[in-house]
Amino acid sequence: MNGSGEKRQRVMYPGSFDPLHLGHIDVIEQAHELFGDVVVVVMHNHAKTSGLFPVAQRIELAEQALAHLDGVTVEAQTGLAVQAAGNLGVDFIVKGLRNSEDFEIEQQMAQNNHAVTGIRTVYLPCSPGLGYISSRFVREIAKYGEEIGHLVPATVAVALRTVFADKQERK
Repeated sequence: MNGSGEKRQRVMYPGSFDPLHLGHIDVIEQAHELFGDVVVVVMHNHAKTSGLFPVAQRIELAEQALAHLDGVTVEAQTGLAVQAAGNLGVDFIVKGLRNSEDFEIEQQMAQNNHAVTGIRTVYLPCSPGLGYISSRFVREIAKYGEEIGHLVPATVAVALRTVFADKQERK
């Protein structure tokens, strides 16, 4: 049961999470508070080998960062997010919004997903102090050795420092 005593609902929060950052954590915590059961889905394409972290490591890092949330699970899926939602039998897809540009992109996807499957998307705005964080910027900042501990969970910061230190050593 959620805080209002209503039936728990199962929702899915999809993304690449490469890497997981505090904006993601914020949206997951909000979804957990509102719905109860959250499946964090690391979406990946088997045909693409790109990505900073392998999928298994993304899952491990997310599980570590989310261990404090009972009812939150992490898994990998391929294909379309809406297909994953159907496979998982979730009630809603949850998407985080940082700004109006995110809304424009997410709205079009949500409308297409609903038209195809009937699954609705719920938008959760990230906390104001986290709206500037993106995985792309986190990777770039970490690559050049700048501090990232205020952007990502501690275990992710360690993993980022390790991967970029390894890449520097190979040069």
